[in-house]
Amino acid sequence: MTSSQKHGIPALISFLIPGLGQIIKGQLFKGIFIWIIGGVVGFFFWWTFIIPFAVWAWNVYDAYNN
Repeated sequence: MTSSQKHGIPALISFLIPGLGQIIKGQLFKGIFIWIIGGVVGFFFWWTFIIPFAVWAWNVYDAYNN
């Protein structure tokens, strides 16, 4: 597997569907945790846009680096 396959594809998938990149990398519990946290944060803090964006950006960063 090349470096872009290990990092780029899960990051791209997490860019579109948060948590799915972690699940593809084999981190099932982290992916489910991101779905739960993303849903709760999105539900309670939708009006700020900053906090949900920060959770989403962290998700993509984590899928790329971890």
